[in-house]
Amino acid sequence: MSIVLSEITGLSEKDCFYIVERHKNKFTYPLHRHRDCELNFISNGAGVRRIIGDSIETIGPYELVLVTGENLEHVWEQGTCTSEDIREITIQFSPDLFDAGLLSKNQFESIRKMFEQARQGLSFPQEAIMKVYSKLDTISLESDSFTQVLLCIQILHELSQFEGRKLATSAFAKAPRHSESLRVEAIKEYIHSHYAEPLTLDSIADQISMSPSSCSRFFKTHAGRTVTDYIVDVRLGNASRALVDTNESVSVICYACGFNNLSNFNRVFKAKKGMTPREFRHLYKKKKVII
Repeated sequence: MSIVLSEITGLSEKDCFYIVERHKNKFTYPLHRHRDCELNFISNGAGVRRIIGDSIETIGPYELVLVTGENLEHVWEQGTCTSEDIREITIQFSPDLFDAGLLSKNQFESIRKMFEQARQGLSFPQEAIMKVYSKLDTISLESDSFTQVLLCIQILHELSQFEGRKLATSAFAKAPRHSESLRVEAIKEYIHSHYAEPLTLDSIADQISMSPSSCSRFFKTHAGRTVTDYIVDVRLGNASRALVDTNESVSVICYACGFNNLSNFNRVFKAKKGMTPREFRHLYKKKKVII
């Protein structure tokens, strides 16, 4: 089994942020991971394929993604992009830069929440990109390093005011699960612990002492999705991780992750990921590097 390239970033122990701007016509860096957090901006890159964990998507003209998940696999690859001048701005910083004491302050509450979500990779909407574009556009040209630090913090704060879209599933990214509701957290914990087993709404409702119908309404109201959708996402996340990390057959993985029908597993996987399990595995194996 191959291993994802472990990148040593350009960030030194004495620096707050590492900022680099590149102009290129091709993406050649392999699938990789690193401990440091990363904010990546791409313009004029329509058609580039982005892989963050088990999320595989084609990007548009503008792209802004934050990854704070330690060692979450990611890469931007050429895809169908034909641009001769792709602009990329990367800002990296240590997860230790903002310690728990600082993130517990009221002024950093929105940034703390954003960092938690970005453990799965967080894609920002167009309006957020436009909000911080002028700062991103000039930050690499700023001669004063202290001003650069302030600009980076301002960018993070402004982005934290927007609702980003989580990319990788929590199961694949192995991200911690936090919820404002202890009952929602109890449901999620039960599903993550029993996803490989037959799960019924009755058994899940028993965990929070609710009727099945009340449990279903409660979870959808507080989690923003149905119980069934959440179960499918957890099973698919674990299946994706098994496809990447093991050599088990697709059939074995299907049943080990709680699906009771191989054709249904293939259909659901393709509907969610845009490719079959075998295609997903082949893509990951092709992008990995032996180290």
